[in-house]
Amino acid sequence: MATYLDRILAAHREAAADDGRTTETLVDATLALPDARGFAAALVAVPDGEAAVIAEVKRRSPSKGDLAADLDPAATASAYVDGGAACLSVLTDVDHFGGSPDDLAVARAAVEVPVLRKDFTVDARDVCDARLMGADAVLLIAAALDDAELSDFHALAGEVGLDALVEIHDEAELERALAVGARLIGVNQRDLVTFEVDTARAVRMAPLMPDGVVRVAESGIRGPEDARTLVDAGYHALLVGESVVTSGDRAGAVRALRGAPDGS
Repeated sequence: MATYLDRILAAHREAAADDGRTTETLVDATLALPDARGFAAALVAVPDGEAAVIAEVKRRSPSKGDLAADLDPAATASAYVDGGAACLSVLTDVDHFGGSPDDLAVARAAVEVPVLRKDFTVDARDVCDARLMGADAVLLIAAALDDAELSDFHALAGEVGLDALVEIHDEAELERALAVGARLIGVNQRDLVTFEVDTARAVRMAPLMPDGVVRVAESGIRGPEDARTLVDAGYHALLVGESVVTSGDRAGAVRALRGAPDGS
């Protein structure tokens, strides 16, 4: 039986197969763009003891359905940054998450922090598209890519001026990420086969990452207690979607996750 991930990846690979554009043309187009905002650099620039929050502009999910289908991406981005978000993540998958490249462009234009394109990268042209639509970082999911793809897309991201967040789930995927030179690694606590959350996964993985890696915990982060556990485990940053986008006070929700002093 096909999983959520299988179906999503199949749809993206089918779209890539029908794409007549060449990677070379797209790479050339990226050369005319202004420099991207430093995504990894923003995550390590927060005060000691605070979590760098990557707050997500997320309309829906395959497992939960609509979360905030009618959100205003500019207003949402601004609220996150008012709460002290170090970076944004914006879903651009249309069919499964209700996002779009327009959501990313509008959100990024409203703020000055770096933005991750959150999508299922399956083709070199997806990497270029992330840069062309205005992203400062691209997501590479190890479970979705073979070794050659992971290596090639990671190298291409650097070539076009993007940081690459390599997402892993276990020790084997960590080794694969390190083998391609990844220095920005996210541990997704959500199983992409079952979509269930394992809150111990990130804590288990943190000490296995070498010095020099910017460590990001993803998914299943519900509030300040979860955030503190992950920061204490050694994570620089937390990528949070559902708990902040569904909050009645998005700025306050981000502020609470950061563990920042009141009013900051």
